[in-house]
Amino acid sequence: MTSTRLFPLAGSAGLACALLLVVNAARRAGLLPDTDLTESIAPLAALAGLFALTGLYLWQRAEAGALGLVGYVLNAAGLAGAFAIEYTLHFVLRYLDPGTVDRLVDGGTGTAFRATAVVLILGVLAFSAASLRARRFPPIPVALYAVGMIPGSLRNAVPEPLYLSGLVLAALAVAWLSLPLLALIKEVPAT
Repeated sequence: MTSTRLFPLAGSAGLACALLLVVNAARRAGLLPDTDLTESIAPLAALAGLFALTGLYLWQRAEAGALGLVGYVLNAAGLAGAFAIEYTLHFVLRYLDPGTVDRLVDGGTGTAFRATAVVLILGVLAFSAASLRARRFPPIPVALYAVGMIPGSLRNAVPEPLYLSGLVLAALAVAWLSLPLLALIKEVPAT
């Protein structure tokens, strides 16, 4: 796949990620029903975000330098971990009895969840700092990404309204950051 095709696809993934983040926040807030469908699509936000992040990084990699690479790697690892967590929450833990879930979360599973949040936050901060320095994207959505993803990474460690607000801010930021990648579709030669 050529980069001229990758960027618009990554931009589309970013819009899908944003939509899924809003759906997840609305479901958690009780604005959308908690159904098998809304549960099953929840992990896809992180997966789409991972592909969008790759396009965002590649679009600015030269200007973002070593900090951009470190931020990308940590952010990507955090998003991959977030996908695994969301998958586990929606397809495994919800079917276990509460006592078993509590024991898992109080043990190694909870430690892995917290470590994933730390890696994601460090990646978001480094990626955002590199993006601000690179100046390939507008500074407002870059800042919104950092501000939204921090509470959005701390699912059960912050109050629910703060977590949900973080998801919505992150969704806005990801959509906004994805628009320049979508604009590149005009540059793709017809085949």
